[in-house]
Amino acid sequence: MSLLHSQILGVGKPLLVLHGFLGMSDNWRTMGKKWAAHFEVHLIDLRNHGRSFHSDAFSYADMAADLAAYCDHHQLHQVIVLGHSMGGKLAMHYATSNPEQVEKLMVADIAPKAYPPHHNHILEGLMDLHTHRPESRGDADQRLSQFVTDQGTRLFLLKNLYRTPDGFALRVNAPVLQSQVGQVMMASDANYHGPTLFLAGEKSDYILLQDHAQIALQFPQAIVKTIPKAGHWLHAENPIAFAAEVADFLGID
Repeated sequence: MSLLHSQILGVGKPLLVLHGFLGMSDNWRTMGKKWAAHFEVHLIDLRNHGRSFHSDAFSYADMAADLAAYCDHHQLHQVIVLGHSMGGKLAMHYATSNPEQVEKLMVADIAPKAYPPHHNHILEGLMDLHTHRPESRGDADQRLSQFVTDQGTRLFLLKNLYRTPDGFALRVNAPVLQSQVGQVMMASDANYHGPTLFLAGEKSDYILLQDHAQIALQFPQAIVKTIPKAGHWLHAENPIAFAAEVADFLGID
């Protein structure tokens, strides 16, 4: 099995950070540097993302197996896991299948329920860039704008661009992610009895009030906190409040 790529910062108890769909470990470097004062932070690129390997197989079971192999390779035990969005569902799955390995679980702006597909236009834009490599970042932005009108979202997506001898290419495996996006949206039957923190963006509709009962059923020790003035990318939109809630849950200054 291929090993996941990661950035490792600091020393101490291991803290695994799992990015969301179409993201990468780089999205968490600023936050990771703060946590590195207290933990050995592992910013991980999941399969078909970032600098990790590409594969036609893409499911939470596959990604959880990747994490188990990663922890075994690095001899990590009693880890703390933080996952955002898709990474949050993966964190739930990993904690369920490896409860003895997970000391604490943090889930950022995702519930264990199913979600309707809503990435189609984004994936169509990325497939356009995958099929016809852009000549410049400006070219990529202009073409992607035909599919994604929000500039902030485009900037997030265009972090996946890297230069090759034949122009720019994408780090994400766009064809597989487009064909398997349904796997990401599925409900999770995860069940974990350890300390758990769910963080919801105040302006986000990913975790609704009516989801709290299901969260409590599947995660009996769960606490749900709301990050004010933040949407789905709550760690970027209100990093101070996000970091404060994480620090409180983990018992650090």
